Amino acid sequence: MEKETLTASSSPSDAPSVDAWVHAYQSLLPLWRSFIDSSQPPIPISISRVNQVDAARLDVEMSGMLKEQLVKVFSLMKPGFLFQYEPELDAFLEFLIWRFSIWVDKPTPGNALMNLRYRDERAAPVRGKEVRTGLEGPGLTISQKIWYCFATVGGQYIWARLQSFSAFRRWGDSGQRSLARHAWILIQRVEGLYRAASFGNLLIFLYTGRYRNIIERVLRARLVYGSPHMNRAVSFEYMNRQLVWNEFSEMLLLLLPLLNSSSMKKFLLPFSKDKFSGSTADDTACPICQANPTIPFLALPCQHRYCYYCLRTQCAAARHFDVLDVMSQ
Repeated sequence: MEKETLTASSSPSDAPSVDAWVHAYQSLLPLWRSFIDSSQPPIPISISRVNQVDAARLDVEMSGMLKEQLVKVFSLMKPGFLFQYEPELDAFLEFLIWRFSIWVDKPTPGNALMNLRYRDERAAPVRGKEVRTGLEGPGLTISQKIWYCFATVGGQYIWARLQSFSAFRRWGDSGQRSLARHAWILIQRVEGLYRAASFGNLLIFLYTGRYRNIIERVLRARLVYGSPHMNRAVSFEYMNRQLVWNEFSEMLLLLLPLLNSSSMKKFLLPFSKDKFSGSTADDTACPICQANPTIPFLALPCQHRYCYYCLRTQCAAARHFDVLDVMSQ
């Protein structure tokens, strides 16, 4: 009886299949991956706040340079021609920068110089080994790019035009109950709220290092590094040039009082072209520099007219040079 039971329990129909371990592995693999991912905490990414602020400043400077060159093109036209179209000019330049940078998935000039690019923070991975350098994650979507253009280019243009139009129409000077007065008060309140929100966003940016302005925070467009390696090369060429010119100017200021002295004249006399000129000298010329006296002084009793600086330099250089009496003419 026991033999029959043992034979029945070990029948081939109850044995596991050859691929049973494969199915078991595939069923347990998601659970194992979730356990590994949950055990690894998110790795924070730190993007330099100084680089982000400098990038924004460089973009403003680039726009200003383009505007300056464009104004020079219309310099021959009547004065003040571009002043009335200044908002349109600023919007056109901002649109050009957006079109050839953000729209084609390239960083703006300032971001490129600071090794930064925009990343869609909504689609960026946040856990595990995928986040280590800050380079991961896709760029901005088409909708984010379009909304960014509307906010930065269109929004700034409409707001600038609205402010100039309200100031030209003097909405603030209208009656207390007029519609223009209420519109002016509404514009001022909206501007105040925007400035307060910008200040709050700045405080949050300084604490977290994310989203320089409100537009980036609303669109979830975060600045991350564009390359894992960036050699920060510091050029001292301009500094060296400034030091050389500074030392050269100080040397000239030191030697300038000695250029009209008699010793300098005697040293340069063999190299002068008029060393064989006539010996007759003009009585009105300074005996030291042989030129018309600058701030003339009359020496007594010899009655010679000296330059003030020549006389002071000679008295300081040669102690035996004694002047009995000097009188200013």
